[in-house]
Amino acid sequence: MAEKRWIPETLFDDLGFRMTYEVERVLYEMQTEHQHLVLFEHKLFGKVLMLDGATQVTSTDEFVYHEMMAHVPILAHGHAREVLIVGGGDCGVAEEVLKHKSVKRLTQVEIDASVIEFAKEHFPEFTKPVFADDRFDLIIADGMKYVAKTDRRFDVIIVDSTDPQGPGKVLFSQKFYAACSRCMTKGAVMVTQRGVPIFQSNELSVAIAGFRRLFRDGYCYVAAIPTYVGGHLAIGWATDNVKLRHASVKTIADRYNKAGRFRTRYWTPEVHVAAFALPRFIAEKVAKGARR
Repeated sequence: MAEKRWIPETLFDDLGFRMTYEVERVLYEMQTEHQHLVLFEHKLFGKVLMLDGATQVTSTDEFVYHEMMAHVPILAHGHAREVLIVGGGDCGVAEEVLKHKSVKRLTQVEIDASVIEFAKEHFPEFTKPVFADDRFDLIIADGMKYVAKTDRRFDVIIVDSTDPQGPGKVLFSQKFYAACSRCMTKGAVMVTQRGVPIFQSNELSVAIAGFRRLFRDGYCYVAAIPTYVGGHLAIGWATDNVKLRHASVKTIADRYNKAGRFRTRYWTPEVHVAAFALPRFIAEKVAKGARR
């Protein structure tokens, strides 16, 4: 009997730490023009997608990340009509965004067309409703170049990036944040994947410092995602409207009701508000960034 393959997450090799998955079956593996992609089955997490040695999505806990990336900024904003996703090739965030009736157009800019085609085959639960929705506008392009040049303006920008390596590295730069700020409407919100603070604390502080140079409010909120090992995932928050992250449970609940009370598995109005109540060690990293 052949030995089962084990696939490691190598993102934290520089810290001397790895998490390794025992593979039930490799479903797909390739080196795309931009990154190494592997999809495999795991007995606990179901389908697991990894890019360049970093876990991106699993069928067991994807709902946490996708719901918190989509519903928090849209319902905090309150009347988002134009939404932009940079990255997010699996279309999981897009599927959640399009549950909001207030959204008139969702533009998604993905650099790697092969990731979209891969998602259509292997994650149809995300892609089928997205591509069937007339409000969805897919653009295959470099996200950095797009936000630097587009004439469109957005109420919410969601940066659903990989970690700061490979083609996703530029999406963590001050140049990118500045380009995003130029195509945001008054009072718009930008949220970004900011990593796991216990392992990537400097990343978070640097991001907050960058946000504060461009926006009146630079902060983060948190979610607990089992396969993003290390505890909390930080989601960066940037806006000129300092009131948005202080909305009450009642306000968020009222907006959710108007949106149709679509089904969620992690996000609730109470979780929305509580996500901005940071553990002290994360709050200190945010404060450090704000002082820079």
